[in-house]
Amino acid sequence: MKVTVLGIYGGYPYAGVPSSSYLIQEGDFNLLLDAGSGSLLALEKILDPLQLDGVLLSHYHHDHAADVGVLQYYWQLHQGQKKHEFLNIYGHTQDPSAYASLSLDGVAKGHSYNDFSTLDLGPFKIDFLRTVHPVPAYAMRIENEKGEVLVYTADTAYFDGLVDFSKNADLIIADTNFDSKKTGRIWHMTSIQSAELAKKSNAKSLLLSHLPQQINHSHLLNETIVIFKNTNIATQYLSIDLTKL
Repeated sequence: MKVTVLGIYGGYPYAGVPSSSYLIQEGDFNLLLDAGSGSLLALEKILDPLQLDGVLLSHYHHDHAADVGVLQYYWQLHQGQKKHEFLNIYGHTQDPSAYASLSLDGVAKGHSYNDFSTLDLGPFKIDFLRTVHPVPAYAMRIENEKGEVLVYTADTAYFDGLVDFSKNADLIIADTNFDSKKTGRIWHMTSIQSAELAKKSNAKSLLLSHLPQQINHSHLLNETIVIFKNTNIATQYLSIDLTKL
């Protein structure tokens, strides 16, 4: 399984880099995981968007889903050979109007997932866990046929259920929007909490993402590696092959 980072920021794109988005590939299967603001431009640099097999959304906040609409227009208007007749977009149904917008007549089809059953999507089996966030959002555990496991926390405050959900993951992509100084009620994890999640779940590696714009990223990394050494910071176009971890 290969993961390529397209966007790294929470909230909004910054310094020319998109908000949350990742390309997940297994063989010739191409899955776009979240589609934050600016992600279509980043995707175009490494893959023809018409070759996507699917788009998977953790939730409908704009920093994770803003480019869904323009991606639909790309499929509608751009000349080229499409891999599939329709752009298949997978999302939850807890926000009916947002879910309905995933479908566009003759262009895109929305498909639902839930946290009660496994989604079989190409070479992947995907399980979901409702996170702690102001709107319905879902962490994802993506496993390929070789048993490699990617866990994407999506947006969430830390909670104990993430540990079992992430158990023995090869890679955790963790929502890390704050450093250790953050206090009070928060809807995203701190550097220390992301590290503790990776350590407690016996993960092989950790990638800090959904990053803040105004905290030095090396500072986040330095705080994290004290607890969990095999940690990296997400950067645009960073590519990780889970087979080589």
